[in-house]
Amino acid sequence: MELWELVARERIRDSLVRYSWSGDALRLAELALAFCEDGELELRGHAPLRGRQAIVAFLGGTAFLGGTAFLGGTAAGARPASSPPPFSPPPLTLPARADPATSVVPPPGGAGAGGRRIVRHNLTNTRFLELTATEARVATYFTVVTEIGLDHYGRYRDTFVPVGDEWLIRHRFVSTDWHAPNSTMVARPGGIPGSDNPGEPSASATQVANPGG
Repeated sequence: MELWELVARERIRDSLVRYSWSGDALRLAELALAFCEDGELELRGHAPLRGRQAIVAFLGGTAFLGGTAFLGGTAAGARPASSPPPFSPPPLTLPARADPATSVVPPPGGAGAGGRRIVRHNLTNTRFLELTATEARVATYFTVVTEIGLDHYGRYRDTFVPVGDEWLIRHRFVSTDWHAPNSTMVARPGGIPGSDNPGEPSASATQVANPGG
């Protein structure tokens, strides 16, 4: 293994962790920096979101995808097809919406355990499927723990490219394989195309979404 490959692997791991840590704290502007300027976030069954601002808008709850509103990356209901939502991407200097000291996500509709909502994405089994000097294909398992315990888990399928001294996500495909019946992040408003089971969404975007991709 050559030195450039060792450096590339570590840079890619840095971007993987940036996405998860920033997403858990809802520091969406920081999360977006894990992507290329024109990077894509794709949830299974939906067209990719392209560009950092579109990703921030989606994870921040100001965009709609496939007729479904995602608030903090969670499906929250359908918008009538005759009433397309306005889309005005926010700047990437969004204020943090979490306690920077504890990385605790504010409860979306009420207090979580102990009056606070906790989201922790854990990444495992990162596999480098292909790595060249100009592109890398990477697969990673994610497991999400919230105040209820194990909330949901799934897989990221990423394409990375070098940008300056970093390796950033050009395309992230997010697939949620399972979620708890009382998941605090994955809603089930009748089901979303592309899910593993009827009545379940294909992904929560961070997923904070995450997410997720």
